[in-house]
Amino acid sequence: MKGNTASKSVPIILPFVYEDLVRRELAVDLGVAGDITTDAIVDDDLGATAHVVARQDGRVCGLSCCLFTFEVLGGVVHRARRGDGEDVTTGSVLAELQGPARSLLSAERTALNILGHLSGIASVTRDLVRLVGEVGHARVVCTRKTTPGLRALEKYAVRVGGALNHRFGLYDAVLIKDNHRVAAGGIRSAVAAVRAAMGHVVKLEVEVDTLEQLDDALEVGADIVLLDNMPTSDLTRAVAVARGRAITEASGGITPETIRDVASTGVDVISIGWITHSAPVFDVGLDLSV
Repeated sequence: MKGNTASKSVPIILPFVYEDLVRRELAVDLGVAGDITTDAIVDDDLGATAHVVARQDGRVCGLSCCLFTFEVLGGVVHRARRGDGEDVTTGSVLAELQGPARSLLSAERTALNILGHLSGIASVTRDLVRLVGEVGHARVVCTRKTTPGLRALEKYAVRVGGALNHRFGLYDAVLIKDNHRVAAGGIRSAVAAVRAAMGHVVKLEVEVDTLEQLDDALEVGADIVLLDNMPTSDLTRAVAVARGRAITEASGGITPETIRDVASTGVDVISIGWITHSAPVFDVGLDLSV
């Protein structure tokens, strides 16, 4: 019963993205001695069934990763009852499992950690996308403020939540930030250096802190201007100045409490690190029976 549980309406995550991570996390938890509590209490031939159950309302994400965790310890078969991208309510059964009780108990925390973390990101992302849609046309994107080792999975969870990804790393888009400006001696010289080195398919984004810097970025032909930590009054003015000349992106310290006001300024994109570095964990549990 292997395979991805995502429906066609949400992104697919391929197993190679998470298999090594799952094995590493199990190694961290089991160490060299294994699960000494379970091994002492549970006979090695005891079979059991279990249900993965949502303890709150939210959006499911990471179910394939969760179920693979049980596979690694051996002997467990499973059937997903829900899929990534589905909205569920408290008490919903997400998956059924059957196999050695030892495998089910020893994999439980690692599996639920992954599922709870990714579902938490997907759930808050869903809510923020809906909130932004009520007041503007902005597209919500995540940032590189991700948990070390989990970037691919967290960015997947953002897409499951209905938002989009900003760049995955330093390699897939040009973003001239404040320290680049300092090192280059200003926006104009930084852009000139990048233009001489970048390929024709790469977009150029420039971070600006003030309306004066915005004018410079627009004059040198930035494709995207990142409006960093600007008050909403300046954001509104910046959007008007840049309209038709560059895509506008608001970023910097945006939270669920402020994102609606930011969206109302008319920006094209809102990048928010909060959804990956501070999203609450989705409460999910494993109910075992023998």
